[in-house]
Amino acid sequence: MPYEPGSPECRVLIDCKVQIESMLLALGRIDNSQHIRDQLLSVHNQLEGLHAIHRKAVAAPLAAGEP
Repeated sequence: MPYEPGSPECRVLIDCKVQIESMLLALGRIDNSQHIRDQLLSVHNQLEGLHAIHRKAVAAPLAAGEP
């Protein structure tokens, strides 16, 4: 993934999302796994929301001209 994280927290969130994406792909080959995939997708979306919060927190000082 060619994305540079803005903070250590963002790196963790990105790594977690990538792992869930891998699980979703693997589970797609298994019958009767839709319920689990739905739950994983929900967790992925929650992580994405948390990541958005962290991105804004990192970007705010930069936009204000702070180091």
